[in-house]
Amino acid sequence: MDKQSRREALRQYKETKRPAGIFAVRCAASGQVWVGASRNLDQQQNGLWFGLRLGTHPNKVMQAAWKAHGEAAFALERLETIDDEDLSALALSLRLKDAEQRWRDQLGAGKVAG
Repeated sequence: MDKQSRREALRQYKETKRPAGIFAVRCAASGQVWVGASRNLDQQQNGLWFGLRLGTHPNKVMQAAWKAHGEAAFALERLETIDDEDLSALALSLRLKDAEQRWRDQLGAGKVAG
């Protein structure tokens, strides 16, 4: 790939819209649910599963459930997508925080981040 092609690919990557929102991680075997917020829902599962597979996830309860029931018992579900087009970074952070708390209360869920 030449320099110009790399620059163009990088520009396109930076301009790609990434959906922000709220997600839930569910363990079907135990019925446990954890809710989190993300600025990039498309990449969220990869990061979570990576930490859980390594045994280094900061949420010890979720890590223990993963160890006890295995990857097949876990699923990630998008709960809400937030349109961040007209929001500042601070406004998006506040909206994500509020929505995460609302979903945690509604589902009786723990926090993904531990």
